[in-house]
Amino acid sequence: MTTGSLVGSVAALWRFPVKSMGGERLDHADLTRRGILGDRTFALIDRSTGKVASAKSVRLFPGLLDCRATFVSPPKADRELPPVRVALPNGKVATSGSTEMDDVLSAFFGRDVTLARAAPDDFSIDQYHPDVENADPAGHRNTVVEQKLGSAFFAEAGLPSPVPVGAFFDLFPLSLLTTSTLTQLTEIRPQSLFDERRFRMNVIVGGAGSGFVENGWVNQEVAIGETAKLRVAMADPRCVMTTLAQSELPSDLEVLRTLTRCNMMPVGGAQYPCAGVYAVVAAPGAVRVGDQVAI
Repeated sequence: MTTGSLVGSVAALWRFPVKSMGGERLDHADLTRRGILGDRTFALIDRSTGKVASAKSVRLFPGLLDCRATFVSPPKADRELPPVRVALPNGKVATSGSTEMDDVLSAFFGRDVTLARAAPDDFSIDQYHPDVENADPAGHRNTVVEQKLGSAFFAEAGLPSPVPVGAFFDLFPLSLLTTSTLTQLTEIRPQSLFDERRFRMNVIVGGAGSGFVENGWVNQEVAIGETAKLRVAMADPRCVMTTLAQSELPSDLEVLRTLTRCNMMPVGGAQYPCAGVYAVVAAPGAVRVGDQVAI
């Protein structure tokens, strides 16, 4: 059973089978050492550059967030992951492992891409930094910068990696966000839609209080449900991804500007606009919407 100080309950669970595509809202999930089973299992690789396709590459891959990826059947922890089905905004649908998948994706994006199960050893993307003051501590504004991610990021920094080589996670295998943070942001700027989908988090925690509650969870252990336990590693720095249009959500730079005004957090010796936290899995287990969350 969950022990510790009760802080709320699981309001939503999300899995994103393909990096930067729309994902699956779940009622329950298996939480493994690699995060939610099946999360970020696939990604597109741009054959011309060898880089991973990301919605952060705004000019190269518009519409990536509007592609929806779902497993054809629920993944099981003791079995090979099932194929993933990708539905494109143009009505085309293809399934991983099929001969037409890469052709369908390449035609949609106008680039030669392939759906891959493993990231390159030198995992990198082209990340667009919007013209938002203080969003990037390096000062990049309205420009594209090559960014290493996953294990390649930690190798370059000379640090142990919390994710294995070949994984498509940006930095950590799991992310959490509270509804209190979304409420706080909405109160600060009611003109913007601070929808949970903008933040692409795995676990949404409800009833956790008021304000940016999870800022105080860094370096704490979080228990979810009967057996799952997480160690919160750091605040989650936000970028252009939160501002992009998807489904009925409009493009909105004010989402990122609001974070730079109201929730700058120390990460790696610099200040970043943050929302939510990153975590590693200390003890795996099944998690469900409604499960208690405790610190």
